[in-house]
Amino acid sequence: MPRSARQSAQTLAALAHEQGGYFTTKQAKEAGYGYNHLDYHETAGNFERVDHGLYRIPAVPRDEHDELIRLSLWSRNQKDEPQAVVSHDSALVLHEMTDLLPDRIHLTVPRTFRKPTPTGCVLHKAVIAEGDVEERTGFRVTSPFRTLLDSAQSEVSQEELEKAVANALTRGLVRRTKLSQAVEQNPRLSRLKAALGRIKANTK
Repeated sequence: MPRSARQSAQTLAALAHEQGGYFTTKQAKEAGYGYNHLDYHETAGNFERVDHGLYRIPAVPRDEHDELIRLSLWSRNQKDEPQAVVSHDSALVLHEMTDLLPDRIHLTVPRTFRKPTPTGCVLHKAVIAEGDVEERTGFRVTSPFRTLLDSAQSEVSQEELEKAVANALTRGLVRRTKLSQAVEQNPRLSRLKAALGRIKANTK
């Protein structure tokens, strides 16, 4: 049974509120909006076209992480599923494990991802297990554990890495035993191993 205009509007509004005001063409279609409806509401100022296949409802207040939500939706595949996960330096900031303010947004995408890198972003290609991802409003971010593993293999300074590890351990975001197991199994985590050693020595 076709939805009424009111039902379609309510469905789309509820979805958009969960995504910082954003919605995709496919989501609008599933809510009951045709292309002619989208064009009408864009002309009327009810919808704002942000990118190809991506719109925003201006009446919805912008989320503090507006850009991360937009980039998540930008990364969607042909099934309309977001592919990007906020990671590395940007994830450190979200988890409040660093005081640094990165000048670029770091995202991890699947190895098969082919879209060009947006201005102001760094794309890392890797496989991320579902257990290493946390859901936020409108986007996903790597878990504190995965974030530290990624940071240990990035350009984050050793000093900042040690601060992040100490912060995560103190706040109970990660377990030392889990980090210790990871560094023993992966030789590429030598910087993380060194950080754990220094933190242990400093707490004696």
